[in-house]
Amino acid sequence: MHPGLIGGILGGTIGLLGAVYGTYCSVKRAQTAKERHFILKAAALMTLALAAFLILLLTLESPWRFLLWGAYGIALPLGIVYINKKQQAIRQEESIGNKTES
Repeated sequence: MHPGLIGGILGGTIGLLGAVYGTYCSVKRAQTAKERHFILKAAALMTLALAAFLILLLTLESPWRFLLWGAYGIALPLGIVYINKKQQAIRQEESIGNKTES
């Protein structure tokens, strides 16, 4: 078997396992049901976006593949920042709601 193929399979498997573990830890640390729901929804959307990226990467012609990497490099950090801010807003909203109930 070619070393590049072995590396690709091994790297992809390690990356997938890391994503599953990271999602598990995020769901486990969620403080409320609303936050847990948001994390699961965000993880599902990011998985679909990554799958679409990989499908396009494998099907597009050469000049478009390089442009796709540029879009990915911009969209991924923006998506992560948006998800983190939204999760923080949910935590603040829930903590304010708990304070007014007390």
